[in-house]
Amino acid sequence: MPSDHLEGVALVTGGGRGIGASIARELTDAGMRVAVTGRTRAQVEAVADEVGGLALEGDVSNADDVARWVATAERELGPIELLVANAGIGHQGTSWSVPVEDWWRVFEINVLGVHLSCRAVVPSMLERASGRVVMTGSGSAYLPGSSGTAYSASKAAVCRYGETLANELRGRIPVFHFSPGLVRTDMTERFGDDLPWTPPELAPKLVRVLASGRADALAGRYLHAEHDDIEDLIHRADDVIANDLNAIRLQR
Repeated sequence: MPSDHLEGVALVTGGGRGIGASIARELTDAGMRVAVTGRTRAQVEAVADEVGGLALEGDVSNADDVARWVATAERELGPIELLVANAGIGHQGTSWSVPVEDWWRVFEINVLGVHLSCRAVVPSMLERASGRVVMTGSGSAYLPGSSGTAYSASKAAVCRYGETLANELRGRIPVFHFSPGLVRTDMTERFGDDLPWTPPELAPKLVRVLASGRADALAGRYLHAEHDDIEDLIHRADDVIANDLNAIRLQR
């Protein structure tokens, strides 16, 4: 199995807890210098201290905050080689009862935050002809039975954004979007014990492979941390592309 030793700087949004914190740890173990971003200073500082990285407090839906993160990370650590656009939230309550501003806030964090992060790092990646982008999507983007309109719709937007941005940057900057599966975090703890929980280490390990460059042929494809064997997909990349596999499509 390849070791996937990594070098360079990674910026992980929403890295102060949950999946983002686990990704920050995995990338550090792989050899990267990691900038951890989030809205809660204590959380991002705790993770950054743990991994020997850089803590960046702010709001991913605020363009000035995101620009400041990128400028600070590149000044303190070096050029950003990997963006992990991971920050995400949901809401509790029915779609018709939750305050409109709370419902829309999910889109601001989950979708606008991804766009602002990409917009801030892609130009310099293009100048250097080097870099990768990974976005945290969700199976709720397409699976039947979802009932949280803001979260599901926002993650559907992230998956579509990831695929189309990959098309825009084809041959220059690989862009990936993936589902981490149902991982037990602060956001999902309320769901109970009788669900098919995904082992928490799978998403970080997938991000590590995507950061390595070995999976670049799969840029823009929908990848699932638990249900996809990434090594098999890498081996079958030509077939995946030729048959338009691992893609969210309408079939008639």
